[in-house]
Amino acid sequence: MPTKGKTGLELRDVRIALDGRELVAVNLTIAPGEVVTLMGPSGSGKSSLLGHICGTLPAQFDISGQVLLDGVALDGLAPQDRHVGILFQDDLLFPHLSVGGNLAFALPSGVKGKANRREQVEQALISAGMDGFYNRDPATLSGGQRARVALMRVLLSEPCVLLLDEPFSKLDSELRGQIRSFVFDLARKNGLPTLMVTHDPEDGVAAGGRLIELS
Repeated sequence: MPTKGKTGLELRDVRIALDGRELVAVNLTIAPGEVVTLMGPSGSGKSSLLGHICGTLPAQFDISGQVLLDGVALDGLAPQDRHVGILFQDDLLFPHLSVGGNLAFALPSGVKGKANRREQVEQALISAGMDGFYNRDPATLSGGQRARVALMRVLLSEPCVLLLDEPFSKLDSELRGQIRSFVFDLARKNGLPTLMVTHDPEDGVAAGGRLIELS
């Protein structure tokens, strides 16, 4: 994905508070293709910050500051209009859909034609090393395969920014290294500004970018 004209994700003096207690205060710009890691103890507001960027943070939170994506303010936009992709620790695959059906679900409505949509899904599976998995039941997949399908589903939605919410925490150590590399490589290849929250310092080391600790 070309990054010309893109400025990345900017959190401009973003502050989030709940019941009068400030959870997060951050000034941060993440360039296209850059991975920034956010660490901190439970309750430090990491997931609340991701929810705010997505537009899904409940109304009881007090929020100030601005979130900008490629120079456009996201504040006030509906979640589906923000072009934000998020990957959670649970893969959240739909059990009633095939692997291909799960991926096709994420395709933008502008992708027309059954054959064209199928081709885009097949190409995503090839790039994930899962050629021939279109009709597979998600229940038959390994943990690593499910993680790769979940990431490809996010990327097929054509996000302009990628958020990672503890996405590797349920994987064993060997698999975690493989999936981390897969995620970070694709984020850089697609020129996506990427913000990851984690409890695991090794995730931050593997990301190879800036590491910010919340108190």
